[in-house]
Amino acid sequence: MLNTNIMYQNGIQYKASEPMTVKNGVSYVAIRSLVNRVGLAIRYDSKTKETVITRGTDEMRFKLNSNTYKVNGVTTTMRGKSYATKNSNFMVPFTSITAALKLSYVLDTKAKQVTLDVTAKPVAKFTVSPSEIIAGETQVTYQATSSSPTGLAIVNEEWTGRQDMFSEPGSYVVSYRVQDSAGNWSDPYSVTINVEKPHTPPVAAFTTDKDTYKMGEKITYTDQSTDEDNSITTREWENNKLAFFTPGTQTIRLKVTNKYGLTSTIEHTITITNETLYTESDFNKLFVPVGQKYQFEGSQIPSWDKVSYSFTTEPVTLIRSNSPETNYSEGILYRETTVGKARFMIHHSNAVGKDVKMYVIATNLNDAPANLFIDSLGFAGPNANAMATGKASVQRYFSSMQTRSAEQDITLASHEQKVIFSELSAQKIKPGQVISLLSDIYTDYPVQFDVIMIDASKDPIKTLPQLSILARDGVHNRGTYTDSTRVIQYDELLGDTPKRLLLGDNSSDPFQSGFDTPFYTQSINAGNFGVLYKIRTSRVAPHTLISFNPRGGTYVGSIMVNGVLVDLPSSGVMNAPNDNVPLYRTGDKEETVDFIFTAAPGSNLSVNLLFQPLPEEK
Repeated sequence: MLNTNIMYQNGIQYKASEPMTVKNGVSYVAIRSLVNRVGLAIRYDSKTKETVITRGTDEMRFKLNSNTYKVNGVTTTMRGKSYATKNSNFMVPFTSITAALKLSYVLDTKAKQVTLDVTAKPVAKFTVSPSEIIAGETQVTYQATSSSPTGLAIVNEEWTGRQDMFSEPGSYVVSYRVQDSAGNWSDPYSVTINVEKPHTPPVAAFTTDKDTYKMGEKITYTDQSTDEDNSITTREWENNKLAFFTPGTQTIRLKVTNKYGLTSTIEHTITITNETLYTESDFNKLFVPVGQKYQFEGSQIPSWDKVSYSFTTEPVTLIRSNSPETNYSEGILYRETTVGKARFMIHHSNAVGKDVKMYVIATNLNDAPANLFIDSLGFAGPNANAMATGKASVQRYFSSMQTRSAEQDITLASHEQKVIFSELSAQKIKPGQVISLLSDIYTDYPVQFDVIMIDASKDPIKTLPQLSILARDGVHNRGTYTDSTRVIQYDELLGDTPKRLLLGDNSSDPFQSGFDTPFYTQSINAGNFGVLYKIRTSRVAPHTLISFNPRGGTYVGSIMVNGVLVDLPSSGVMNAPNDNVPLYRTGDKEETVDFIFTAAPGSNLSVNLLFQPLPEEK
C-alpha cells in the first residue's frame, strides 16, 4: 500500500520495516521486507559492503548510497541513490528492485496500491537423443534439464506421449512439466519427434557388355547399384579386371555399402574363350587408364635408347631442409638468406620424444620494408607414412599452381620477424610423424629464413634466439642450390621407336652442387629433390604411349601432363623396375606434350619417362 508499511500477500497482511516512501520523486521500499515476501535468500557481504540477493543462479548486489546495482556482475543505473533510514533499514528505488528481480507490477493510484506478481514457475525442458530415430529399432533417451528460478527443489514431474521406443514411423509430440517444492507447476514443454521408417539395404547390381569374351578383349562394367536415399558410400569390386588372359570362367563380385552401414553383394560369371584378341602386354599399353599402374618386363628398359636432351635453367634458389630427416632434438634445421625467386623443400620426421611444431621464420635484415610473395604451396602431414606425405605435398603443390589458391602477400617491416607457411605450424607433430612442404616464393629484399622444430607449447619468435643449428645426419641432404628450375625442350620425333627420358640419374640429369650455408660446406643435391622440371616434347608421334617407370625403388608422387594432374599411381605404390603408369596416349596426329615434374619427398630416384609406339587397335 502506497505511503504505508502495509503489505498483503495472498490476502494475508504483513508489515514492512519501513513504509513505501517517495524521495526526490522516486519511490523507495525496504529491500529486506520485499525480498522476504518474494521468498529469496538475502545476505550482507561484509568484504564488499553489499547486500546480496540470490535467485536461482542469478545474483543481485546493492550498495548503500549508490545509484547502481549489479546483476551477475553487470552494472545498471538506478533512478535514485539507495539510503539507510534512522532505523538502519536499507531503502532502494522500487522500480530498480523489481527490475532486478524481474517482477511485473501494476500501479493503482485510486486504490493507492501496487500489485506485484511474485509467482516464479519452474521451467521444464528436455532433449531427445539420438537425432535419428528409427521405428522399432532406436532406443530413445530423454535428458531433462528442468530448474526453478527461485532455487526451489523439483519434486514432481509428468510426461505425456513419452515412449522409449516407437514402433511405427510418424511424428509424435512428447510433453513434459515439473512441480517445485512450493507446489508450482511449470508450463508444459513439448518436442516433436520424427520417427523414420527402418532403412533398407542398397541393391547391388552391375552388368558387363557381353557374357563371353576373347582373351585380351576389353570388358566394360556398368554399375547399376541403387539405394533408396542415394547414399551408397563404398563400392568394393572383386576380380573386375579390364581383361582376362586365360580361358575359362571368371566370377566378378560387387559389394556396396550405404551410409547406414547396410550392404548388398552381387556376382556375375563370364566366359573367356580360347581365342586371343590382344596379348596382355599389348592390352595394357592400349587400355590401362592413365594413372593406373600395370606390370611389365622392366629389365628390358635399360636397353632402350636414351633421349639425349639438354636443359636450360631458371634463376630459382632451392632451400632444401631434409637433414636431419629424423630429428632427435629441438633446434634450427636450416638457415638461409635469399632474395628473388626461391623454392622451399622441407621434409622432416619427429623423433624428439614429445609433441613438436615446425615453423619457418622470415627475418627482414634491411632498414627498409621487404615484400614476400607466396606463389604456390603444397603441405602434407603430420602423418606416419613418409612416402604418402611426400606424395600429398607434391599433389597439393601442383594443384595450387592450377588454382592459385596459395597466393599470399606478406610485408615485413624493417628488421621484423614473422612466421610464414601457417599450414606447416597449424598442427602438433606427434612422435613418429612426418611433414612435407614445397613452396615457391619471391622476395624483393634479402630475407633470412629459419626452419625450426621446437616444443609445441613454445613461442617460435621468442625461442629462436635460444636455438642452435643442428648437424646433418650424414645420409639425407640439405643445402642451398641455385638455378633450380630445369627447362627441357626436345624437338626431335619421339614415339616412333621405344625411347626413355631419364631424370634424377646424375648422368643425363646431373645432380646440383650447392652449399650447406650454416656449416659453410659443399653439398650435392642427390636425386635433385626440389628441382622443378618443365619438359616440352614438341614432336610426339601419332599413337604413342607415354608412361612413367621408376628405376631407383618405391615411388609415389604426381606429374602434370598438358596441365592435367596425374597421380603416380592412382592407388598403391610403384615398385622399380616392373611397374609402369600410363601418362598420355597421342591421337592420330603428331602432338606437343608438356610435363611439369618434381620428385616426391620420401620416394626414390631415378625415374623414366617412356615413349613407345602403341599396338594397332583391333
